[in-house]
Amino acid sequence: MTRSSFKSNTILGLGRSASLPSWRREELRTTLWLVPAALVAGAVVLFVVTYELDLAASHHHLALPGWIHTLSPSDARQVLTAVAAAVITVVGVVFSITILALTLASQQFGPRMMRNFVRDVGNQVTLGVWVATFVYSVLTRGAISGTQNSTFVPDISITVTEVLLVVDVAVLIFFIHHIAKSIQLPEVVASIAADLMKAIDVEFPPNSEALERGVREHHRGGSIRTLKELIELLDSEGATVRSGESGYLQFVSYGQLVSIAEDAGAVIRLAHRPGHFVVAGRPLARVWPAEAASHVAGALGRSHVTGPHRTLIQDPVFAIDQLVEIAIRALSPAVNDTFTALTCIDWLSAGLCRISERTLAEGVYRDRLGQIRLIEFDPSYSRMVNRATDKIRQAAAGMPAVVIRLMDSLAHVVEYTTSDEQRAAIRRQADMIMRAAENEVTEPNDLEQVRERFEHLVSVAATRHAARSTPAHPSGALS
Repeated sequence: MTRSSFKSNTILGLGRSASLPSWRREELRTTLWLVPAALVAGAVVLFVVTYELDLAASHHHLALPGWIHTLSPSDARQVLTAVAAAVITVVGVVFSITILALTLASQQFGPRMMRNFVRDVGNQVTLGVWVATFVYSVLTRGAISGTQNSTFVPDISITVTEVLLVVDVAVLIFFIHHIAKSIQLPEVVASIAADLMKAIDVEFPPNSEALERGVREHHRGGSIRTLKELIELLDSEGATVRSGESGYLQFVSYGQLVSIAEDAGAVIRLAHRPGHFVVAGRPLARVWPAEAASHVAGALGRSHVTGPHRTLIQDPVFAIDQLVEIAIRALSPAVNDTFTALTCIDWLSAGLCRISERTLAEGVYRDRLGQIRLIEFDPSYSRMVNRATDKIRQAAAGMPAVVIRLMDSLAHVVEYTTSDEQRAAIRRQADMIMRAAENEVTEPNDLEQVRERFEHLVSVAATRHAARSTPAHPSGALS
């Protein structure tokens, strides 16, 4: 494997795909200026083309079709002035009202609403089309000239302006429909769940287990030192590289770090995963041998991208946290929206079911010769289960409807588990839910329903364990 292929192919020893969009692409996507700027540039190019056609028509080098109306300079200026004023007024009023509505919706759904509005391509195109029409009409108005000796009216450009105005009306209708749909609860929750599923598929692809096993067999005996030996050397003889800035870790260029470590003959152990908050001056990594730390420090700073907020790049737990945030907001006394919490629990269970089918391999990256060059914290299945369940369980104490749905969702997840460790993590949560229900739920019939769900979960877990232990059934097969 060549060095450059580390950035585009699956990293050795981990089985993780590197096909997520880069942090640069994500930054550009989360802007309201890129697409509008491109459309404004397109409007300028379009004006240049139509203006040249108008010049050719004014010199009788081009015959205008009969459906293009000819106007006097004063009438043309009035039409274009009215179009420009109307478009820019609509932009200001509509976006101001929209941002106000999103601000109110953010009180229930969290700050994600405003960020989604900014990164939504439909919203960016809408703003861009309106601003482009404004720029085009202003340029067309400036091209009109009228004197006693000669007049020039860009009739083709004026006609194109009228066409763009019709397009703006259609875009306005789309925008109103799009915003009204996007702030509805099911759409918000479903969009977060879709991001979660995509992040899971990218970070933990279905064939990761087979790929990891094949890579390790291919490089068997190629590594000079074992993982345990390297960790001991890093702890005892390694040097600490500290972070240069504070912020949430948004992206780590694993391929670049492997290449740097290979060139320096070093091993790097990262102290943080994407999604963690990094504090300036705190340890960012350990490097062995210690003399290679100065060479690696610069690369670590360039390969770690930090920012003021978390992103889904390399951090599927962020989507889980967003669903949990909406659920616990809904369960707060100020909102008291039980059905919103139930919707979030349903989607969280779908995400956990997909994670349960995947192999969360150890965070070990090897170079082309099979030697370990990069080590990071292991992705933990129990951590994801706890993040998806703990806060909702705590907020829903004494609420039978939420407790019952939470127990049902965990029972569904158990059906997709492939190891006893996964079932132990889920059983731990089920035990805590059951104990909380026994202490908080006062109605005997409600408590009996919770207990029935708990017993069903235990039964499913036992069935999955027996199926996995039976040689006749393949390991990890779904029931």
